[in-house]
Amino acid sequence: MRKSILLFLVFWVMISCRSIHPSNHAHSSIHDSLDVAIDAIYRQGIFNGFAVSIVDEKGTLYQKGFGFSNVKEKKPYMEQTIQNIASISKTLVGIALLKAQELGKLNLDDPVQQYLPFKIHHPNFPQTPITIRQLATHTSSILDNEFYLTKNYFLKPDQNLQGVKLNFDDEQIFNPSDSLISMAEYLENVLSENGKWNKGSFSTYQPGTLYEYSNTGTALAAFVIEKATGKSFDDFTKEYILNPLQMKDSGWSFKDVNFSKFSQLYENPDTPLPYYQSATYPDGSFITNINDLSKYLAELIKGYNGKGTLLSPKSYKEYFTPQLKASNFTERNDKNPYSESYNVSIFMGFGYTGYIGHTGGDPGVMSILFFDPKNNLGRIMIFNTNFSDKKGNDAFYGIWNVLETYQSNLKKLR
Repeated sequence: MRKSILLFLVFWVMISCRSIHPSNHAHSSIHDSLDVAIDAIYRQGIFNGFAVSIVDEKGTLYQKGFGFSNVKEKKPYMEQTIQNIASISKTLVGIALLKAQELGKLNLDDPVQQYLPFKIHHPNFPQTPITIRQLATHTSSILDNEFYLTKNYFLKPDQNLQGVKLNFDDEQIFNPSDSLISMAEYLENVLSENGKWNKGSFSTYQPGTLYEYSNTGTALAAFVIEKATGKSFDDFTKEYILNPLQMKDSGWSFKDVNFSKFSQLYENPDTPLPYYQSATYPDGSFITNINDLSKYLAELIKGYNGKGTLLSPKSYKEYFTPQLKASNFTERNDKNPYSESYNVSIFMGFGYTGYIGHTGGDPGVMSILFFDPKNNLGRIMIFNTNFSDKKGNDAFYGIWNVLETYQSNLKKLR
């Protein structure tokens, strides 16, 4: 009897191995081919280091780092390497707004003034309230003025500045670390009537009428969350986004992460930049890696399909409902399917073909995160090197397109 059972088990294992092995081989073959295709573009020398991933609603199908997080030290860019991701950060502000609304702390159609300790109004339309929804859809009329463009980046304390460039694009300056101001101080002085840096902070349009991308408006939305919930934006997002998704390597400041994993950032392959922070940090200073960000995108895809865990189906529906019309745009990007500026929901972008996500760009940072709601497949890329020419653009989207070429086959083999 024991011998018969043993023979049956051996036969079952042999059959199982036969059925599993080809799939494993195919999966490995696709991964290897994808690695080679991306590595060929990396070897053009345009980017020092980056990480990419493909995800669906169940999780990660592929992720990998390429190149170096520190060229001088020959430190590889890995799946665990962290860096700031620029404006993809804004999508977390949207999730936080909907969570605060779920908790009964605010309503998207509330005037922002209801939550502020200082007075803000459009100087040409003082009777027209600016609402939270307008902030979330970039229709608040709030602009990024000259102070934002030149005085909003601050050096990380206690870093070696030898050999790094202390300005970006010869315009944006990395200000001394001891001059760092709080988000509250920045917002009051840039937006209030008597603010020290309020010149050029509002457009000529009435609040609620025109789409004008605003980093300052994003920071104001995060500040409203703080005032409405009584918690810092960092703590609120940690409690309701990072912890539930087990995003253990992510945070909003250097003290929240393991800095030894942080990538050096580069203006170009030969020019390292310093580590920096921002007073308006919710607009683009989220620090993460490809592993944690893949968990986040998988959650967004689930949320779009009414199965998310961070928000209720009702909240996710609002999060993913396009808010604007053609009349809200003076120019509408209908060429690039991966521009988030064709339409927006709550700090979430829509390309003209229906792709949903966001892009990001900051000193030393290029990033992109989108998913296709028709097939529930998403892609992410995070780079530690800027580019500004056609060759760089072609390489960036070349990698993006390679990921698309392989994504369906990877999903079939799940």
